[in-house]
Amino acid sequence: MDKGNNPLEGKRVVLTRAPEQATELAGRLHAMGAEVLLMPTVAFAPPENSSAMDAAIEQLDQFDWILLTSMNVVRFFIWRMQSQDGFSALRNTKVGAVGPGTAILSQSEGLDVDYVAKKGTGEALAKELGESMRGCRILLPRSDRADDRLPALLREAGADVTDVIAYRTVKPETIDPEVLGRLRRAEVDAIVFASPSAFHNLCDVVPAEELAKLSERVQFTAIGPTTAKALEGAGVRVAIQAKEASAESLAESIAKHFEGFGVKGPRDEWPAAEGPETRAARRA
Repeated sequence: MDKGNNPLEGKRVVLTRAPEQATELAGRLHAMGAEVLLMPTVAFAPPENSSAMDAAIEQLDQFDWILLTSMNVVRFFIWRMQSQDGFSALRNTKVGAVGPGTAILSQSEGLDVDYVAKKGTGEALAKELGESMRGCRILLPRSDRADDRLPALLREAGADVTDVIAYRTVKPETIDPEVLGRLRRAEVDAIVFASPSAFHNLCDVVPAEELAKLSERVQFTAIGPTTAKALEGAGVRVAIQAKEASAESLAESIAKHFEGFGVKGPRDEWPAAEGPETRAARRA
């Protein structure tokens, strides 16, 4: 059977990203024929203390560049800028973005973007700007979970970096019990994680040992090596890893993986999960 433009027809894929982050990937997977189930295991909130970000916004005209490393940064940073009337100070400050999604959102919110990284990572943005960063004052609003690699690269290039927290990654109040039940019964074909936090928050609800066993039946998918390492560190088998940290690459990687199973997916090759009635009948 040739599925043509629907390589994921009949496949059920769980996305653990927050709804505002999952739109593009969900759309791409739908277009490939997949049934997409949203089960956010992360949520986002403003910093507990915004004083550092507010101080930076008050001095925006003193920065040469603002580097925006995610769509979340754009949402929270611009919201704070609007409350501080910071747009008027941006006349001489350039803006860099990690990828087209971040750039488009920035522009839709009134920020002109001067440079978009060819590869969708903060490290790529720093390397591509390279020597042009020497002697520049850089404002770097980021997540509270961000590591030190990006500011270290910028400082190695000779930049003066002001690193401020734009938002916090937090646990959602609840995780959808219906989708969670389908996952635990292995009634889905794949589950996608875009950050270590998304996986660790799920581990607070489902023991890592159970997730490790599930990964023999469900295709656990990681957006990149850092997320993959978090899963593998808990004993989970990572079946799919995107080549690039983007919705397009994730969708293509998932589709390519399932092409190897022909018409059936891994879920089709396992018996249905037993309920109490099935077990009772078998024992009888």
